[in-house]
Amino acid sequence: MERILSVSCAPIIWIITILELLLLVYMIVRFIKTKSVLTLILACVTLGLLFDALVICIGAYLDVGALKSLSQIRFVSHGVLISLIIVFCSLSLKTKKPYGYIIYGLTLVFMIAGAAEGCATVLDVRKIAGVTRMASVEGLTPAWASAVFSLLNVGIVVVLIACGIAVWIKEKTPLLFAAGMSMLVFSALGPATGNGDYIFFISMIGEILMIVFMLVFTLVKERKTQET
Repeated sequence: MERILSVSCAPIIWIITILELLLLVYMIVRFIKTKSVLTLILACVTLGLLFDALVICIGAYLDVGALKSLSQIRFVSHGVLISLIIVFCSLSLKTKKPYGYIIYGLTLVFMIAGAAEGCATVLDVRKIAGVTRMASVEGLTPAWASAVFSLLNVGIVVVLIACGIAVWIKEKTPLLFAAGMSMLVFSALGPATGNGDYIFFISMIGEILMIVFMLVFTLVKERKTQET
């Protein structure tokens, strides 16, 4: 499996980046037409993941200084924008006041924590399978920043899966559950198969699947709203 990953890693990351760009453009166009808040939030999440993928794509063509600067921004934007999934889940469940305000406040806390974690993370160059990127340096990155990074990534996936189960029961659609499970499965797949060095790449496959499932869910929800 490692041989397959080493050969496919770089080209598939480029494919994922292009797909995320196309999806983002589609979401922006659709938001202009429909003014859908769910579409806007998903577009923001997609923007964060697109920037993440783009920096990894072009890392091999940049000098260390430029790569480090863009990667620091990448960590900050990832922590901030991925937190918006919590708001997406709240709107999907039509959370009522005052619980909605509590969730928005919690999201803001997550976003601030994500930005702080991104700024505090100490980065170093990693090269594998033709991909050059910056990753956190264990031992130099503050323990709190590493803990926040793990909390954001695991916590938001758990929230998405829990929301997906609730929506599945309420609206008879498994799309959000599938979105959360895509991230969970692909995030665990690298370590589970002994390919932990490729977890960043395998997780990106889960991210693009998550975006697609969330987008289809948004389209279905908008259609139902128009019918009623």
